[in-house]
Amino acid sequence: MTLLENLKGRLRLPLIGSPLFIISVPDLVVAQCTSGVIGSMPSLNARPVEQLDAWLAEIKERLAAHDAAHPDRPAAPFAINLIVHRSNDRLEQDLALCVKHKVPLIITSLGARPEVNQAIHAYGGYVIHDVINQTFAHKAIEKGADGLVLVAAGAGGHAGAQSPFAMLQETRAWFDGPIALSGAMAHGRSILAAEAMGADFAYMGTAFIATQEARAVEDYKAMIVGSGAEDIIYTNLITGVHGNYLKPSLRAAGLDPDNLAGVEGSTMNFGTDRKRKWKDIWGAGQSVSGLKEVVPAAALIDRLAAEYAAARARINAGSPLVNPAWGRRAAA
Repeated sequence: MTLLENLKGRLRLPLIGSPLFIISVPDLVVAQCTSGVIGSMPSLNARPVEQLDAWLAEIKERLAAHDAAHPDRPAAPFAINLIVHRSNDRLEQDLALCVKHKVPLIITSLGARPEVNQAIHAYGGYVIHDVINQTFAHKAIEKGADGLVLVAAGAGGHAGAQSPFAMLQETRAWFDGPIALSGAMAHGRSILAAEAMGADFAYMGTAFIATQEARAVEDYKAMIVGSGAEDIIYTNLITGVHGNYLKPSLRAAGLDPDNLAGVEGSTMNFGTDRKRKWKDIWGAGQSVSGLKEVVPAAALIDRLAAEYAAARARINAGSPLVNPAWGRRAAA
């Protein structure tokens, strides 16, 4: 059974809450899943590694309790993000725990590892890999990933620079499997637009930072809802990988976001001994422009569902700009 076949009829919205480094915790994952969207978190958010074992057990227990209480609308499955970059010295331990708990969906990042995919497939799990270009996309599928997350321009945190239109079109030319599209999404219209473009899921992160369940400091949440798209900067100085960050957080750290020449950047390192040079510089996508308040995750998903339904109704009604005679001519 493919991933899409497995998920048929199990979601309220075709949406994956993207894994937010430090921020995503069981409370947020459970709130996402019990509201009908795929919730996720990075394995590295659980520190030490023993906490990941406890968190996975907790998530499964809470979702099972929800399903018992709501058999007509069971929770969506959850996902764990594994950083497969060679600097992550916890990968084998985290992977073993994901196998132990049979995590339904794994999101891999920063490298494609066949042995990881094989371990997940062995118990019936699925793997989607996030990519920023076609080279990485081809490698991920060649090495056994079931699907792709296309991280396009405007996405929060580590992100690419390509237009979502171009990136999705190029990928669909050769890949017909599951695709999630990321890039400045914070409205139900965006979810429908991702589907219309050919994606199976929207992939949304920044909006969930501004939720009550997110493990982000209050100043971070306030900065999210007080910023606009022009307050986002794209740079590789923070982690060694290009990503989008809030300019006000750079200023608070003593940096000039409009003049970063000469600033010594960080080297990519996801090991347990790493030191975060810019720990108070906060990631966010251009979708901050659509976020105005901090709300419970369930309330955010309620809003997205209502917006999605309204957008679908508007599209189904057809554009008043279109002359229907052109359609009759084509049919003839």
